[in-house]
Amino acid sequence: MSKPYFEQLNQTLKNYQRAIPCLLIDLDKVDENLAILKKNLHSNTSFRIVVKSLPSMELVQYVMQKASTEKLMVFHQPFLTALSKNLTATSDVLLGKPMPIKTAQYFYQNLPESNQGFNPFQQIQWLVDTKERIQEYIDLAKRLGQPLRLNLEIDVGLHRGGFKDIPQLKAGLQLIEQHKEWVRFAGLMGYDPHVVKLPSFIRSKEKAYRLANQFYEECKETIQQDFPNLWSDDLTFNGAGSPTIALHKNNSPLNDVSAGSCLVMPTTFDMPTLESYQAACFIASPVLKAFEGTTLPALEKMKSLLNLISSSNRQSFYIYGGFWKADYCYPTGVKQNSLFISTNQTMLNAPSSVQLKVDDFVFLRPHQSEFVFLQFGNILPIRNGQIESPWSILKNY
Repeated sequence: MSKPYFEQLNQTLKNYQRAIPCLLIDLDKVDENLAILKKNLHSNTSFRIVVKSLPSMELVQYVMQKASTEKLMVFHQPFLTALSKNLTATSDVLLGKPMPIKTAQYFYQNLPESNQGFNPFQQIQWLVDTKERIQEYIDLAKRLGQPLRLNLEIDVGLHRGGFKDIPQLKAGLQLIEQHKEWVRFAGLMGYDPHVVKLPSFIRSKEKAYRLANQFYEECKETIQQDFPNLWSDDLTFNGAGSPTIALHKNNSPLNDVSAGSCLVMPTTFDMPTLESYQAACFIASPVLKAFEGTTLPALEKMKSLLNLISSSNRQSFYIYGGFWKADYCYPTGVKQNSLFISTNQTMLNAPSSVQLKVDDFVFLRPHQSEFVFLQFGNILPIRNGQIESPWSILKNY
């Protein structure tokens, strides 16, 4: 991001109605990132929004409208409950991780009212990773008196759980087939971030991608050949994620890919496969206090020495809040003092070249969106450098 970009944001925030730490989403950059994502999608592949990465009702709805999709991936029961109030008869929800059976039961026992036709029994795919969990969902369906849809997690190389071989997969499919009046097979999900995160000396990206897809294809073939009654043209074969979505444009077993973080680009996603995407989310916090030099408790006499040791100690500032999982990005040269850390008033140091005054804002890039966003009461959407009406954060409980 350029200096003029942050200078404009700084002035915009200084003119805003109040000055507290805030989370900014640049909608112009979200639009540009979304255009890149859509360009990288195969024509036969649908896009599913990862809600945990964009945990705001308005932000999710914005991306749904811009991307022309009603498919969501949800990882948290409170989010699922909140979203259910606003979903329609054409929405499709896939759980991104297996839910404890008590949590799934709690969801159904506390269903919110929906006047838009959303059917939580027919439009949710519950993710299951073992034969034992399939049995739990069969039992839950019987208690509820309603059939449930199940999507099977397969281990394509990440080794974080899921059906790891064909015999395990067959055992799970057999159980579903034996209880098809209570559970309906909805498809497969295989998450593959290891493909781009493995060090190349362990395994190349190309080989990791090929092996992951090979197992996925074997699983699909097993369903077609050994369980033809479970096969249908509308099955969901989900996978990918922001790190690998571009790889699945060609030669992929998937018909459904999930992503969210690449649209806002926290620092964790600064990687070669996403180099064309732009940062679109920032934390901004006002400066409360500004001082020449750096003075630490009980080290007052060492102030001059500290300035000599490092040019970054020539100025010190205290900001409103701090210690977020984020990196300071503007002004350039500002850094958090490693000895004086606080979530209330964080101390920053900067060289004398940094021009920063009380009531100016400093800017940070979050490491991730799914956790950091939840620390703020709402989101300030930015369009053309100007603040629009605030958006709410999804409740985390």
